[in-house]
Amino acid sequence: MNAHTKETQAAISPQNALELLKEGNRRFVEKNQADRDLLVQVEQTASGQYPFATILSCIDSRVSAELIFDQGVGDIFSARVAGNIVNEDILGSMEFACKLAGTKIVVVLGHTACGAVKGACDDAKMGNLTELLSKIRPAVNAITEPSDASERTSKNISFVNTVAEKNVQMTIDNIRTQSPVLKEMEDNGEILIVGGMYDISNGKVHYM
Repeated sequence: MNAHTKETQAAISPQNALELLKEGNRRFVEKNQADRDLLVQVEQTASGQYPFATILSCIDSRVSAELIFDQGVGDIFSARVAGNIVNEDILGSMEFACKLAGTKIVVVLGHTACGAVKGACDDAKMGNLTELLSKIRPAVNAITEPSDASERTSKNISFVNTVAEKNVQMTIDNIRTQSPVLKEMEDNGEILIVGGMYDISNGKVHYM
């Protein structure tokens, strides 16, 4: 499998891009990864890159976008930060990826049993992590059930996963409100902005 070229990238629609990611995750789950020589792709992309997707995911070591979507060198832009939240730097990176480098889809990818979400549920405090977790707290507060405080902690994995999904949805809302560039591209049908959740127990991604 060759790396994408300007021509192959241009031929991919936003919906096609989503299907490519879905197909890649199916290959990953079925242990049927595409046959590709990564060093050949290094050579093919040395003079330019033409990725078709931008993935914002958590830094969690189990959630490598290139692996779980079965993609090679030059296929995707991968932005990673604990709790898959956005700030000006990440938004700027996404704007570069979509407006200037031509990607057709932005995926905000949360995952089950997310440590950052657990920290936000417990209102953890530690150095710079405190400020990062504050960006996830709105998702914690947006989930009203269970109402019992003892059930709204990292020990309740169902609550954690519900908050993680809400955090993905709120991150997408933040992208649309804080990046007029990406919102305009989405409104014009140039890109899709979608949310997904990765299940660390089986390797599957489901979309919202």
